[in-house]
Amino acid sequence: MTSAEIRQQFLDFFASKKHQIVPSAPIVVKNDPTLLFTNAGMNQFKDYFLGNSVPSSSRIADTQKCLRVSGKHNDLEEVGVDTYHHTMFEMLGNWSFGDYFKAEAIAWSWELLTEIYKLPKDRLYVSVFEGDPAEGIPASTIALQEWKKLVAEDHIIYGNKKDNFWEMGDTGPCGPCSEIHVDCRSDEERTKIPGSQLVNKDHPQVIEIWNNVFIQYNRLKDGSLVELPAKHVDTGMGFERLVRVIQGKQSNYDTDVFTGTFEVIEKLTGNKYDRSDSKEAIAFRVIADHIRAIGFTIADGQLPSNTGAGYVIRRILRRAVRYYYSYLNYKQPLLFQLMPVLAKQFETVFPELQQQLDFVNKVVKEEEDAFLKTLDKGLKRMDDMINNSTDIIDGKAAFELFDTFGFPIDLTRLIASENNRTIDEAGFESEMQQQKSRSRAAATLDTEDWVIVSEEKGEGFVGYNLLSTQSTITKYRKISAKGKTQFQLVFNTTPFYAESGGQVGDSGWLDFGSEKISVTDTKKENDLIVHFVNQLPTNTAKPFTAIVDAERRLFTCYNHTATHLLHAALRKVLGTHVAQKGSLVNEESLRFDFSHFARLTEEEITEVEHIVNEKIRQNIPVVITEMPKEEALKLGAMALFGEKYGNTVRVVVVDPNYSVELCGGTHVMHTGMIGLLKITAESAVAAGVRRIEALTGSNAFHFLNKQYTELKTVAGLLKTQDPIKAVEKLMLEKQETEKRLESLETKQLQSIRDILLQKTKPILIGGEEGQFIGEIVEVNSADQLKKLCFDLKIGLGNHYFVVLCANIAGKAAVCIMLSDSMVNEKGLEAPKLIKEYATPLIKGGGGGQKTLATAGGQDASNLSELILQISRLV
Repeated sequence: MTSAEIRQQFLDFFASKKHQIVPSAPIVVKNDPTLLFTNAGMNQFKDYFLGNSVPSSSRIADTQKCLRVSGKHNDLEEVGVDTYHHTMFEMLGNWSFGDYFKAEAIAWSWELLTEIYKLPKDRLYVSVFEGDPAEGIPASTIALQEWKKLVAEDHIIYGNKKDNFWEMGDTGPCGPCSEIHVDCRSDEERTKIPGSQLVNKDHPQVIEIWNNVFIQYNRLKDGSLVELPAKHVDTGMGFERLVRVIQGKQSNYDTDVFTGTFEVIEKLTGNKYDRSDSKEAIAFRVIADHIRAIGFTIADGQLPSNTGAGYVIRRILRRAVRYYYSYLNYKQPLLFQLMPVLAKQFETVFPELQQQLDFVNKVVKEEEDAFLKTLDKGLKRMDDMINNSTDIIDGKAAFELFDTFGFPIDLTRLIASENNRTIDEAGFESEMQQQKSRSRAAATLDTEDWVIVSEEKGEGFVGYNLLSTQSTITKYRKISAKGKTQFQLVFNTTPFYAESGGQVGDSGWLDFGSEKISVTDTKKENDLIVHFVNQLPTNTAKPFTAIVDAERRLFTCYNHTATHLLHAALRKVLGTHVAQKGSLVNEESLRFDFSHFARLTEEEITEVEHIVNEKIRQNIPVVITEMPKEEALKLGAMALFGEKYGNTVRVVVVDPNYSVELCGGTHVMHTGMIGLLKITAESAVAAGVRRIEALTGSNAFHFLNKQYTELKTVAGLLKTQDPIKAVEKLMLEKQETEKRLESLETKQLQSIRDILLQKTKPILIGGEEGQFIGEIVEVNSADQLKKLCFDLKIGLGNHYFVVLCANIAGKAAVCIMLSDSMVNEKGLEAPKLIKEYATPLIKGGGGGQKTLATAGGQDASNLSELILQISRLV
């Protein structure tokens, strides 16, 4: 049975149990401040568990792309070394939201494994939660009773809170779980030691295959547990492990999930995969695993970068590069060549990679090229560190690898462990904290528990049609960050648009009659709309009028609708490969990132502007409708990769033949309201991604008016009606003047050089006569002083010592030049002389090479003394 057939059988089985089959959520998490990536199948359903949202069906099944590389769920160090850990993996899951519970979940999991997949019952072991008296959590007696109906008691294990109580994080939905483990050992091994003794003991052949989690609690910030409004089922079965078991393999990497990738790696590198524990075999496994994490996260909209989620992807990519560079002896980009294999393999289940293959390849190749340029030097530096250390590599040195050579700390840690070394982690962290740079983490947000005010249900978000409404607070909580305290409020009904899809959140105020509270921002937390205020109202239970800042919203609408017009124009001018990769829309301006591999010419920018402004002048109605997603896609609606859409979507149409996009943002009613669009900048953001910045409406008018006023001012100063022609003439005259000045300066330096050569003083160097020059000269710059030294070499022979000083606009400049004989036979070095003699006298500093060094300083009064002191050396 192939892996594709195994996946489909899972989905078909739960479809037969009346489950709605839903697509995977993007692997990159949005609107959830607690997560960077989807790390479990339940992430996208968290609001259903908490009661914040109502699912489209009470029974759901899916296969979810997950990524675990940091935080609590960190499997990175084991990836490629053992047989079953991965960065990106698929989680098969079936879900019940207040519908069925333990009995059905347990019975169906057993039915699927033993009757559909035909796994031997005697190789399966199940675990149940034994309870935790310290927390007051009872044992899972119902789960135990259900398992006893299906499994012999010697195949039931009682697990503690660590193994059999599932929690997504420090807070949030949680509950007891019942795992199913499979013993893949030989019959001979199973006879010696029962599988029950090896469950949860990290045995590579006795592994967890399925986890039935019974979500019934919510963990609060203070550590306490409260019962959820309804009980839910959250199951997860690792797809790669399941395939391994069904296909009878000893490793996940021996299944057809990975073997196709191995074959291409073998062909490209000339190495053979031998399934051993050698570094070469580990490299194969690391690469085959890591390209999945890299490819799917980029396809879902997360580009590699130096911060946050982007840096996690860059770390994974660089780890893979180091493995093929060091252990497969492959010195050119490899990962991008494997993407077509991956895209084809998952085309029917995760089609987004195939749909963006050219773009993903471009991004990955550029990342590989960049790291390969510094990798060799970094590895040599690492070798020096290892050779100069006994057990511990200095934290400052590890930071140098990170900062100078781009080595993520976990890569340095990995190489160190391969050489029986450890990293001075405290020293590394100390250096990291001192660096005010790209890697500094954002301030920690301290969030308290929600305080429930009211259970009153309202209309939710009504801000598409209303900018003010009567509302009540349903719950609130206190948050603190960077020493600032704020409050987050949730309303039963709100006109405030929450930051999403690149559009900033609304601001405004709450009118309680005698009291007004400013709303500074509005954001989403999963599906919850939270309003930021700096103070709580006196009476949180009192009804109020929620009022959006109408002018700010209107200006934001101008820019949001303009991004749709801009997107369509870019596709028309540059090609249909253009796809949105990010945007920022606020009341002041718009920023639009899109896939394209070349800088836009002035002609292309002008044409894009012309098309957009033509659509604005046509005053086209902006038609917004809601419809089933499949119907919208048939109409040709543009959907953004990495966005999670529901079954019903909002479609924004500006002329069906021009722009049709799925969008949850706010827009103008007619394009003419935008007034005008002016592109102000075009630049590169990342590999294959360009950025356009633009202004609309009165902001665009003010920008153009300012430019026109400046042009008029320039024309007035130049006393001309054609300022461009006048400026070109001035530039030409400037070039000619600079040439004449350079010629005069050259003649001046030649004259000074000739005078200095007449002032040389004899010195003895190793029994041979040499020449010393120590003079204060008149030059216009430090560069001229340095050039003068070079010019003197021609007339000084093989043995010389030159000290030239100058007072340039009240500041000191010094240049010391030595012959090779002065360095080799006298042991003198120009930088040392600068440091010892020049630095203290001129109150400055400098440096250079052994035979030539320069310095600058604030005090030019001691230049004669400086020459005198140095002359005493010879």
